[in-house]
Amino acid sequence: MTRFDIAFIGHYTKDTIVYRDATRVVDGGAFNYGANVAARMGLRVAVVTRLAREDWHVVEALERLGVTVFARATPASTCLRLIYPTANLDERTIELTSSAGAFTIEEVAHIEARAFAIGASVRGEVPNEVVEALAAKGALLALDVQGFLRVVQDGVLTCDGWRDQASVLKHVTILKTDAVEAEWLTGRADRYAAARRLAEFGPREVLLTHNGGALVYHEGVFDEAPFVPRALRGRSGRGDTCTAAYLARRLTAPPADAIVWAAAVTSLKLEAEGVFQRAPAEVEALYARLRG
Repeated sequence: MTRFDIAFIGHYTKDTIVYRDATRVVDGGAFNYGANVAARMGLRVAVVTRLAREDWHVVEALERLGVTVFARATPASTCLRLIYPTANLDERTIELTSSAGAFTIEEVAHIEARAFAIGASVRGEVPNEVVEALAAKGALLALDVQGFLRVVQDGVLTCDGWRDQASVLKHVTILKTDAVEAEWLTGRADRYAAARRLAEFGPREVLLTHNGGALVYHEGVFDEAPFVPRALRGRSGRGDTCTAAYLARRLTAPPADAIVWAAAVTSLKLEAEGVFQRAPAEVEALYARLRG
């Protein structure tokens, strides 16, 4: 059995992105953004996903990068409409128009990896029992809170609290959130206070993104780094890209180093729509500059 460095679990999403001055359709999904980062870093990458046959070009593109894809064909892909009404790209409305359904334990049972990254779009996509099955493998487990905090109300993704968060977060090594989600979960507008509160539920590290950059809280310490894109054209996938870059670097480096690497990768991704496609040398150069 092949043991991968990182395995990503999550739906493919067909994203219609609506800005004030333009509308685009792009291939999304946390696994898609994440696998592109990890594969371009030279890691052994697996993906577990669900999508319609009409969107199989995403599977084929990842396979060309060397990613091993375990994909289940479903009647429809998960389709999202992401609306950014202002220049503040942390303010957005997301509509869900179709779903590829929930993952099962059987879909992840055969995969072994040094780290797993769960990136769902909405609660129920990755059931709690699947989280528990992945945690039982003893690897690093990263989880994006958005896929557990979000529910669908009248076709729109919204946050209604997360009553059983403690039972899930006790299994998590690295918890990813953004500033808005962190405030929803903790009631704390201050992102540092929110990260501390989230760590109390059990995650060893809390990775938090915001408009200006990213921070990680670990063992009572904060490390952070700024996002420095030359232009801001690719907000969608920011968190997924940052999580994957952080987790990939974290396999061999401490949090203080991994957060700078993640900020460098994410900054370059923000300069264009779609998945990260920049050269490793560009990341190294920006990483060195951010390190000072």
